Amino acid sequence: MASHTAKLSEMLMQHTPGRALQQAFYTSAEVFEADLEAIFYRQWLFAVPACQLDKPGSYQRLKIGAYDVIVLRDGSGEIRAFHNSCRHRGSILCRVSQGRVAKITCPYHQWTYDLDGRLLWARGMGPDFNPADHGLKPVHCRNLAGLVYICLADAAPDFDAFAEAVSPYLAVHDLANAKVAFQSTIVEKGNWKLVWENNRECYHCAANHPDLCRTYPEDPSITGVNPDGVFPETVEKHFNRLETAGAPSRFKIDQNGQFRVARMPLLDGAQSYTVNGKIAVQKRLGRVPFLDAGTLLMFHYPTTWNHLLSDHSITFRVNPISPTETEVTTSWLVNKDAVEGVDYDLKNLTRVWEHTNDEDRRVVEDNQQGINSPAYEPGPYSASHEDGVMQFLDWYLSRMREAHAPVAIAAE
Repeated sequence: MASHTAKLSEMLMQHTPGRALQQAFYTSAEVFEADLEAIFYRQWLFAVPACQLDKPGSYQRLKIGAYDVIVLRDGSGEIRAFHNSCRHRGSILCRVSQGRVAKITCPYHQWTYDLDGRLLWARGMGPDFNPADHGLKPVHCRNLAGLVYICLADAAPDFDAFAEAVSPYLAVHDLANAKVAFQSTIVEKGNWKLVWENNRECYHCAANHPDLCRTYPEDPSITGVNPDGVFPETVEKHFNRLETAGAPSRFKIDQNGQFRVARMPLLDGAQSYTVNGKIAVQKRLGRVPFLDAGTLLMFHYPTTWNHLLSDHSITFRVNPISPTETEVTTSWLVNKDAVEGVDYDLKNLTRVWEHTNDEDRRVVEDNQQGINSPAYEPGPYSASHEDGVMQFLDWYLSRMREAHAPVAIAAE
């Protein structure tokens, strides 16, 4: 293990800025485990839209690497998270991926827990047994304006700065009054970093995303961050118009690169992600003042990017499964009172991103297959089209170097 760690530290230090990563970062089981340990077991992770847990006892089971977590809404309406492991002999408590329970009962010996994690009943444990010592092990959990995040670390990193920065942007979308109209989960046969790299550029869009390109501008000067901080006049007008109307829109960027939020215009006249460019849901979600308000783009590494529009919102969750497999879950959120077949047509609502997700799956899998070849060597990124990819890799490499710095120093 020490030799693997030293090799990883060496690769981290040898990376050439402006180029893709070495092959092992996308294929190695050792690097994959290091990614989990340094990033997914330490950082805040997007879990679910809060509206998915719509009633007390509603839960979602999440598997993140070696961890198994239950996220649920308790009897008072608060969202909590616990390790899915009985405090008796460790059996899983919730077997299925989602559901609703009145209490959490272990299927093995029927130890029973309240929705707040307290142990309520354990048969035959004797007079010296104290149930208060055997409640479920909690997982850090925060509800950010309708988006639920968890953290597996014993001591979670700061969440407040992120919440303070993005809450005003999310507030106008009123996600607390949403429901999940549709949810899809696909497995892309590619490393999780390839999924993110593909997401962070539109260099590939024109050749691969015909439906998306009807409404989403592939021009990086429209959707990206210019080095000089200057945007085209149309984007400046868009920012000013929305902010004057009470919808925060200008770029907010984390100094460490972990998140970014901005409300960007769609192509001229487009209102939503539909084939005809018109809104998909007549009973709109949120208080965005204009139909053509564009899309609020928010990413937060390592697990989520989001598109929040004037009529509905879409969340994405990235979960690594293996060195060459990544689960991507997409949720389409609409007003909780919107009626399918009356206020929206489900196929029209989901078509663009169902197609786009499948197209992205194909390009990620093609990318992974090419990287698997012994002939692969890291190529250069386009500074004008792939600056977002470089920004993601900067963040990733910084987190990995922090985790492995002691090894690198000792090796010197």
